[in-house]
Amino acid sequence: MAFAGGHLLLHDRRLRHDLVDLTLFITAMKNLKFLLVGMCFGIILIKSEVISWFRIQEMFRLQSFHMYGIIGSAIVVAMISILLIKRFNIKTIHQEAIIIPDKQFNWGYVYGGLIFGLGWALTGACPGPIFAQIGSGILVTSVTLLSAIAGTWVYGLLREKLPH
Repeated sequence: MAFAGGHLLLHDRRLRHDLVDLTLFITAMKNLKFLLVGMCFGIILIKSEVISWFRIQEMFRLQSFHMYGIIGSAIVVAMISILLIKRFNIKTIHQEAIIIPDKQFNWGYVYGGLIFGLGWALTGACPGPIFAQIGSGILVTSVTLLSAIAGTWVYGLLREKLPH
């Protein structure tokens, strides 16, 4: 054991290690709420069969209303929420105004939607349920996740050259 500056080096290392552990623990506790909400969201996706490749194929083949009902109800909830936010001038928890800008039509939305839909139909996964699929043991979906990340990276490289 060596002394440095009147302190035991072994003691300093242990103290620093304990401080790092405490900092990591505090950070984890601050983010625990997000983990719990994400887990609940994943359970809802699994129980509602939104992550089922067969349900997604039924939707694209127009054989079942199941997915259209879920997507349609999400759209209705979003529309009502935005209407209420605008009508009652609802603010964030930090009392900041919520600004929802009007969207201008752009053909890029159509092309992007078609590419997104094609990828969704081929892989049976869209960005939200990918993680629920992986978490439920459908590990082949990892390829879809890596492909989505690669596609986002390529878009980032080409963004300045694409018409917007």
